[in-house]
This record gives sequence, structure tokens and C-alpha cells, in this order.
Amino acid sequence: MKSKKKWLATGLSLVLAFSLAACSGGDKKESTSAGGSGDEKVELNFWAFGATGYEELVKEYQEQNPNVTIKFKSSETAEHHDALFTALSAGSGAPDITMLEVDQFDRFKAAQDRFENLYDLGAKDVQDQYLEWKWNAGENADGDFLFGLPTDIGPKALYYRTDVFEAAGLPTEPAEVEALINSPEAFKEAGLQVKEKTGKPFVDSIEMAYRALLDPAVDTYLNPEGELILDEEGSAVKKAYDYAVELDKAGIVGKFDMWSPEWSNAVNTGEFAAELGAGWLKGWMEGNAPDASGKFRVATLPTEFASNWGGSYIAIPSETENAQAAYDFVEWLVSPENQLKSFQSSGLFPSAPAVYEMEEFASNQDEFFGGQVTSEVFAQAAQDIEGAVYKGEKYFPVHQEVQNALKNVQDGADPEKEWKAAVKRAQDLVSR
Repeated sequence: MKSKKKWLATGLSLVLAFSLAACSGGDKKESTSAGGSGDEKVELNFWAFGATGYEELVKEYQEQNPNVTIKFKSSETAEHHDALFTALSAGSGAPDITMLEVDQFDRFKAAQDRFENLYDLGAKDVQDQYLEWKWNAGENADGDFLFGLPTDIGPKALYYRTDVFEAAGLPTEPAEVEALINSPEAFKEAGLQVKEKTGKPFVDSIEMAYRALLDPAVDTYLNPEGELILDEEGSAVKKAYDYAVELDKAGIVGKFDMWSPEWSNAVNTGEFAAELGAGWLKGWMEGNAPDASGKFRVATLPTEFASNWGGSYIAIPSETENAQAAYDFVEWLVSPENQLKSFQSSGLFPSAPAVYEMEEFASNQDEFFGGQVTSEVFAQAAQDIEGAVYKGEKYFPVHQEVQNALKNVQDGADPEKEWKAAVKRAQDLVSR
């Protein structure tokens, strides 16, 4: 789940991680069990973010369980996580149920005892219903504590303009594109052909060129001990950085920063050929790029690029007095059947593979994409992902430093000097 505001204000409250960890050592109170099917009246507060459509599922659950009242609240991504962090830090005011976005997740893991262990509430019984990599990312480092049940995911694929590909002499059918662009080297070659034949950049920005190899990496900026690893020998970050520099030097990288007005216009009018985007991006395109309707298709990325960008979990803060009732609702909410409903109503891409086999999912043609069943492409992409990515509490500020270096390179700065300067700034950040 992404929003423009989220990308503009991602790390605002990272500094709160230290205060949260410091005050997380208190005794954890006992929770009262009250299943949704019992007679006891239960009231639950549920905090979410973004456009999930969960309010409709909340109503459905309450109709099935008249003893349960759920007060649903949704806000912007950054606002939601900041408010949750403040409540957990204070030790009061947290909801019974909360969503956690994957890029925000690791800073909440710093205070494990502020959350219920969902393994204690029955989560083992449904583990086999979800993608393994998604489930594992919801655990602590030891694998014996589950923070949240999986909701949506953001498998990445290649969004490409058929008109630009055709003008460049490239194939336009998804199967043919997948066969042609099957490696990082082939990706570059396709870009060079687009540049030569059309004069347009292949990929929109140096950030997307960088993320091509960054997003699939399991080890990126920090290790679980909080130590900086981006400059270690064989660093995945340095490989991603060098690849982005290589593509930029080849002249196939544009300067359209995602979510900027210039980028939005470029998507609409076809000023670049391809985007390495997650499943949630197609919903934005359908609502914001009317002139591009019918001109985009989606293909799976080379296996080296297979990765996830975005998604959420639903957790239960330990302040709750109704842990079992909260869990019963969460398990129901993220069941395969309800993940299908969330996909249909709000475009939340399912993390339960059983959904991929459902007729309503597999026959979901997208008019914007020329009638292509894009859900099949993203389902395959989701199953190509190999492991969960560790990010750490200071992921965002370190990531921004590398991004700044790449922007400077695109403006003519020396790549190695910029890399060393970015590493130094990252070291200063981590040492604070």
C-alpha cells in the first residue's frame, strides 16, 4: 500500500525508535481471551492506513459476530505509523489491532514486548496459507515470535509502453518481451535500442534503475545488529549502485522522479518506455493516466530483478485486553477468501497463493492494459521472490544518502567519489 504522501514523508519518526526500545522493558499484562463466536460483548479498535476497503469487511464481520464491535480508523501512511509509535512509546492509547507497512516494520520490531505473539493465539494453524517469504518477514530474528499476519504484497513487474516498444522495433506481446528481456544485460540492450530508435529514455529515473538490483537483495544497508554493511566486499548495494551508473552512462535513464508532476505527465504521454513497478502501481495508472489507457502491458522481470516493493501486516499491540478476539478477526480478515475481496475492491495484491487459483482472480482482465490479465503476471512475480529483505531502523536515511549520490552522478559528478561520500554520510548517521 503506497501513497504519494508516504514517499514524501517516510522517515519522519525514525528517531522515536530509541525511546520506544528504551521504554519497552515493562511487564506485559495478561490478555483476556474472547473469541468472536462467544457471547461476551467485545469492542476492538482497528487502525489502518491508505485505501484498503477494510471498513466494508469490518461491517461484514460485525454482522456475522454481533457480540463484536470494531471501531475502524484509517489515515495516511506516515501519520498512522507516527501515531502508533507515539502510543506504544507512551504505553497507552494503542489500538487493539493495527496495520504495519513493510518499510516501517523493522523499527517496531525493536520493541517486541509491545506486541502479542500471534503464534500464541493460533497463527501456526494458518501458516501454510501464505507465501513463505512473506510469512517469514513477519517473524522476529529467532523465528519464534510472529508480529503480524500477512496482508497485501507488492511483487514487481515490467510496465512497458507498447507504442514506444513498437517504434523501437521491440516485441510488444508480454511473452515475447519476457523472452527478450531476461537478464540485466538484456534489459540494458533493450534500453539502448529504444534510445537509438526513439530518442526516449528506457527507464524513468535513476532511482528505478538502482532499485532494479537493490530490491531483490536480502542484505542491503544494515544487518540485524544495526551495523552498516553497504560498503562490505561484494555488497549488493554497491552492485545495484554500479548497475544504475552503468545504465545512466549508456544514456537510457530519464530524470522523471516518481510521483512528481513531470513523472505523472510522462507516464500519461509516453515520455519513457518502461517502469519497474509493483502491483499497486497499476491502480494509480488506471486513475491518473487516462491518455495511456490501452498502451501499457505488463511482463515478468528477469529473475535477478524479482522482488517485492510494499505491502503490509496486521498486528495486535499487547495493550489489548481482548487479544484472542482481536486475533480471530484478523485471521478472518486476511483469509484467502477475504484477500480476494480486498483485491477486487481496492487492488490489494494477495499474499495467499490460493487466491491465484480462484476464477475471479485468474480471469480479471484489465481494460487499461489492453485486456491483459495482469494479475497472472504479478502472481508469478510473487512466487519468484526467494527471501525476505532485512531493512533495519535506519534504512530510509541511509537509502536517501545513496539516492543523493546517484542524483549527483546523473548531474555529472564522479561515481566513485560520490559513493565514498555517501558511505561516509551513512556511517555518520548510524553512529549517532
